[in-house]
Amino acid sequence: MSYQWDPSLETGHAKIDGQHKQLIAALNSIIDASREGKGKDEIFKTLDFLTGYTVMHFSTEEKLQVDYDYPDYPIHKRYHDEFKGTVGELTQRLINEGPTEEVIGTVTTTIGNWLLNHIKGDDFRMAAYVKSKGDPSAA
Repeated sequence: MSYQWDPSLETGHAKIDGQHKQLIAALNSIIDASREGKGKDEIFKTLDFLTGYTVMHFSTEEKLQVDYDYPDYPIHKRYHDEFKGTVGELTQRLINEGPTEEVIGTVTTTIGNWLLNHIKGDDFRMAAYVKSKGDPSAA
């Protein structure tokens, strides 16, 4: 199963939406690499990119929240930190068990579902808040 970007995922913040698109593309790259039998090295390389990009994206969001004094920042940051831990656990499982169809399915489903739920909930609220505070990047 691939994940598709669609208008229902748009927060209205151009930079955040652009980064969300990249995260979904990276997630789909892991799915494609597995489906096409590209091998363990390609899957791990793509997962490393996704992990690094996620950290950078979270940093961008958190800076925005601090800059605009977002009242839910501590909770939002905690969600990010917990998710980074989850991704670390999934990566370790992938290392230990190998990129089997089952493990890749678990990794991509867990990451994909969390990302979509986070965008449509926490990120929508955060983007609306920074927009209300006059952030020029929020459409």
